[in-house]
Amino acid sequence: RTLLHRLQPLAVVGFGSYPSAPTVLAAQHIGRKTVIHEQNAVLGRANRLLAPGANRIAAAFQTTGGLRASEREKLVWTGNPVRPEIIKICNSPYEPPTEKGELHLLVIGGSQGSKALSNIVPRALAKLDLVLRIRLNVYLQCRAEDLEAIKAMLDKARIRSEVKVFFNDIPQRLADATLVICRSGASTISELAVVGRPALLVPFPHATDDHQTINAEGLCDAGGGFMIQQETLTPELLAVRLASLMDPKPTLSIAAECAHRMGKPEAARLLADLIVSVIEEDCDSHSMSRTRAVA
Repeated sequence: RTLLHRLQPLAVVGFGSYPSAPTVLAAQHIGRKTVIHEQNAVLGRANRLLAPGANRIAAAFQTTGGLRASEREKLVWTGNPVRPEIIKICNSPYEPPTEKGELHLLVIGGSQGSKALSNIVPRALAKLDLVLRIRLNVYLQCRAEDLEAIKAMLDKARIRSEVKVFFNDIPQRLADATLVICRSGASTISELAVVGRPALLVPFPHATDDHQTINAEGLCDAGGGFMIQQETLTPELLAVRLASLMDPKPTLSIAAECAHRMGKPEAARLLADLIVSVIEEDCDSHSMSRTRAVA
């Protein structure tokens, strides 16, 4: 509170997580305007604490859970801001599966990779018919300790692959992807939607309040993705699902279009405009000339 009295911000903006709670609560206690942004499809614990006193609640998803009835009138759908590299490719045309063309499969499990995906996806790919395997280009992110074994398995299955601990050019690989296999964190869902790429989503089962499942449901309900829970994911099930999705039917093209409709490439501007509108509610033009916001 002492710091906020010294800074005299016209608005304090919180983006969830525990570090945001003390500052936003202090701002509410001293009568400063506050805006909170929720990146997931259900309010996290910090934002549930802050929501009653917030002037506005910016939401990444059109439907957001965890809100009280009195808080819904403060809700504004802005979307999730995404990095500039994603904005640049937001209108890249989608190349659907064809009868004989190459198929680009991007497998990402977060910044540290996913043990579950690393274990199951290569084994599933090895079970595909050879005629399908030789058309695949697989780009798989994994943990360092799994890298050599995964590469060897894919080579043995005659699958072209690039297996790395980290890809520096995810936006371009996303643009090139026929299908993405990934977790369903908020940033991942937002980037899939902005670019318009179909995804097979495997929610992280230990996410707080199971928010990754709710995120995945948001994209799947819009027609932009397909979900398999980790507890039911097996190489056999995944192989059958991949063979069906990679068939030259309109399934993935429709999913790509549905995902793109859900995207909000203008999310950063909408969020900024919302914050300014909250400040302007009782600020004159002189005050606006010296606007300061703490985020």
